[in-house]
Amino acid sequence: MVKPGKRDEILRAALELIAEHGFHDAPMAIIANRAGVAAGTIYRYFENKDVLINELYREVEAKLYAVLLEGYATEKPFRERFLHLGTALLRYFIENPLDFKYLEQFHNSPYGVAFRRDKFLGEKAGCDVFRELFEDGVSRQIVKELPLVILFALAFGPLVAVARDHILRFVTLDDLLIARTIEACWDGIRR
Repeated sequence: MVKPGKRDEILRAALELIAEHGFHDAPMAIIANRAGVAAGTIYRYFENKDVLINELYREVEAKLYAVLLEGYATEKPFRERFLHLGTALLRYFIENPLDFKYLEQFHNSPYGVAFRRDKFLGEKAGCDVFRELFEDGVSRQIVKELPLVILFALAFGPLVAVARDHILRFVTLDDLLIARTIEACWDGIRR
């Protein structure tokens, strides 16, 4: 087994602390301590906390998109692609609660607001599978003709809420309930 490097340990410690306590209550010194490195060492890998937060987001996003795209095929029917992405997204969230908590905080912070704005406007490079899917669905009159941000909210907002409730143990998501939840989201956006 390969021992993680210091950079990976710092990222893991930051993920844990930010997921547990938020951005403001996870100072660099505590992140360094949790990672088992000297306080100054963290700055050899990350210029400042903003750089660390954004780099951690890129790492989590890359892991998430790899899972979403596994088995995804653009030539499949629209509904099947939507169900694939919704199911993969919800499963990733419930199987990776620290990543989910981090992503929620990131997307609801000034960091995430700027990122989301760029994604919705198509100005940010990266995995645009959701935007491409919805643009395709609107152009082919498969989904409701609504602004992209509203389609995202209708389709994936409920998944975020359900994932949160699963993690908090308000509900237990099994395969059947996951499938029914994704179908309900589909019903919310289809024409």
